[in-house]
Amino acid sequence: MTTRHFMLNVVAVDNLELIQLDVKTTFLHGELQEEIYMEQPKGFVASGHEHLVFRLKNSLYGVKPEPQQWYKKFDDFIQSVSFSKREDDHCLFTNTDQDGSPIFLIIYMDDMLLSGRHAGELTELVQKLRLKKDLGPARHILGMKISRNPDRRQLFLSQTDYIGRILERFVGKTCPSGWKIQRTG
Repeated sequence: MTTRHFMLNVVAVDNLELIQLDVKTTFLHGELQEEIYMEQPKGFVASGHEHLVFRLKNSLYGVKPEPQQWYKKFDDFIQSVSFSKREDDHCLFTNTDQDGSPIFLIIYMDDMLLSGRHAGELTELVQKLRLKKDLGPARHILGMKISRNPDRRQLFLSQTDYIGRILERFVGKTCPSGWKIQRTG
């Protein structure tokens, strides 16, 4: 959280571009480093070979090593295009553009925030990623709404949607402190 807030502060103060990316089928891109077997799924059982199992060659949703394999593949790629991983936060990668201005990339599983001074250089990096879905200017990240006023170099974070979903989930229930959550209007 501290790293994300630091980056968003730099984006606001230095009036940097801020792009949000989402990687489709994230965990299907990792290569497994160990042998993993699974039963044949219902409806796909090979007739006459019901006793056999499948050996996975690539990661699959629900396989425990999948996030680690995805991160390793991403880490190898992003460092190959001259980004450095921060030792104090392995989700933050940094680089500099042609003018020496900072470029920041933060990754949270399959969501990314990318910021820098020049939109063209950010677009080039987005094209190199190829596994992504470019969502354009950042509007949401991890349950927070992002809004900006670039003229005043301001960036606002709001969790009203998230708070609303939490309240809807617990209306009419009693919380551990003994208070009952009720709708009032």
